[in-house]
Amino acid sequence: MENVTDRTSNPFGMNPPREKAVPGYGDANADFHVIGDHPGVHGGADTGVPFTGTECGLRLQRALAAVGLLSNPGDRPDLKDTFLSYLHMAVADGEPDEAAYRDLEPFFDAELRAITAHVLIPVGERAIDYVLEHYTAQHAKHAPVDPDALHATELLGAGFLVIPAKDPCEWSDADESAFVEALADVLDHDYRRETDLGRFLTGPDSYRVR
Repeated sequence: MENVTDRTSNPFGMNPPREKAVPGYGDANADFHVIGDHPGVHGGADTGVPFTGTECGLRLQRALAAVGLLSNPGDRPDLKDTFLSYLHMAVADGEPDEAAYRDLEPFFDAELRAITAHVLIPVGERAIDYVLEHYTAQHAKHAPVDPDALHATELLGAGFLVIPAKDPCEWSDADESAFVEALADVLDHDYRRETDLGRFLTGPDSYRVR
């Protein structure tokens, strides 16, 4: 089995059929997975790293740094127990259409399943909508999500804890503080949604499953 944990950029070798892409970046064994829209929204087209190259991305990085999930905010941040990726990792000419999102969805889904993070942090309306629909029972079909109402709340998903964040370009100081506080609260308690089935084994070892 290949050891990918020593590779920070694109540790799972995702190669979408596009000329240029911004693959996932960070700790391949992360417990926290930050999910954005696409490089044209949240940055990284020039740097190759999600949530970089824009003031909005840098603001999100600083919030993560405030709780110790990131250090050295900038084009090559150091991430601790955290992974950054996009629903649509390719650099598009303008806004991707729905077919383009569908084409690249398998690449995002493969990254998400490879990481198996415990906490998903969807950033912005599209990412929030996608995560709620696919990984929780919170999604109301035919009703648009409300990033303002969901921002910095804790939602239980199917094996995940979800903390939605409105787009950092739209954060007020109060929004930023609420997001930082929500992350700090999660880090303060056991966010791993696991059950110890060790009692069913013959030995003393634990056996934790989601």
